[in-house]
Amino acid sequence: MKEAPLLEHLVELRQRLVRCLIAVGVGFALSYSFAERLLDVLLKPLMDVMPAGSKLIATSLPETFFTVMKLAMVAGAFVASPYIFYQLWQFVAPGLYKEERKIIIPVAFATAVCFVGGALFGYFIVFPFGFKFFVDYASDYITVMPTISAYFSLAVTLLFAFGVIFELPVFIFFLTSLGMVGTKALRKFRRWAILLSFVVAAVLTPTPDAINQLLMAGPMIVLYEVGIWVSWFVDKQRLAEKAQRKAEQEAGADGGPKEPPRSPDTPGAPEAPEATATADATAAPDETAQNTEAQATGAADAVPTDAGHTADAHEGKKTAKADAAAKDDGQGPKAG
Repeated sequence: MKEAPLLEHLVELRQRLVRCLIAVGVGFALSYSFAERLLDVLLKPLMDVMPAGSKLIATSLPETFFTVMKLAMVAGAFVASPYIFYQLWQFVAPGLYKEERKIIIPVAFATAVCFVGGALFGYFIVFPFGFKFFVDYASDYITVMPTISAYFSLAVTLLFAFGVIFELPVFIFFLTSLGMVGTKALRKFRRWAILLSFVVAAVLTPTPDAINQLLMAGPMIVLYEVGIWVSWFVDKQRLAEKAQRKAEQEAGADGGPKEPPRSPDTPGAPEAPEATATADATAAPDETAQNTEAQATGAADAVPTDAGHTADAHEGKKTAKADAAAKDDGQGPKAG
C-alpha cells in the first residue's frame, strides 16, 4: 500500500468531485426534459390526502420555475447516484487492501440501491401518513394552502433522510472491513442503537405523532440488525482468510510438502510401500554376504603378509650371526 502526499490526495479528490458534478449535470439535463411530470409524481402523496379541488400556491413569480429546476437537479442526482458512490469508493480504495478493493463496484451498487430504496420507502409509506396528519388539522376556519417551495423542501428533506438511513448496513460493512467495529461490539451496542433510532426519528420526522416516528425508527432498527449479520459474515470471512494465510506460512517455513518416492518402473508414479519393503528385505542379505566376504578376504591377505615379515626377520638374524663369526676367525688375538 503506497503512501501518497497530501497534495496528490487533494488533486485526486478534486478530479473525482468534478466527475461527480459532470454526472449530476448529465442527469439534470435528462431529468429537466420531463420535470413537469416529475413534479406531478412528487405532489401526488399530498394531493391524495387534501380536500377535493385543493391546489398548491406560489407566493412569487419565479417560485414555480426554481422549484422545477431544483426538482430536476435532485432527480439528476438520483440518476447519477451509482456513479457518484463509485467515485467516492474509488477515492477510498488506495487505503484498502487488494482483497477489499475487489468489492468496490458491488459496494457502490449496493450503496445506490439502498439509497434509492430508502427514498422509495419514504415516498410510498411515510408520506401518506405524515401528510394526512397535517391535513387533518384543517377545519371550517382553516384552509390548508401549502406553497410549492415549502412542500418541495419538506419532501426532498425526507427523501434524503430515508435514503441516508437505509445506508446503515453498507456503513457497518465498511467499518467492519476496516476492522473498526466487530460483531460483538455491535451486539453490545444494540440497546443504545434502538434508543438513538427513536431520537433520530423524532428529529427527522415532520410530525410529532408516534406512528410516523415508528415508521422511521422501525426500519432503522431492522437495518441495524441486518448490519450485525453483515458484520458477522465479514468477520467469518476474515477469520477464514487469516487461517489460510497462517497455514500457508507454516507450510512455507517447513519447506513445503514432501513428495513420496518415485517408482523406477513407472516414471512420475509414487513407489508402492509393499514393493519398497520387499526390495529392502532382499537387499539386506546381499549386503550382509558381501560384507562377510570382504572381511574374510582381508584376513587372508593379512596372514601371508605377517608371515613374510617374520621370515625376513629370522633370515636377517642368521646373516648377522654369520658375519660376526667370520670376523672373529680372521681378526682374532695372535698366540704368543
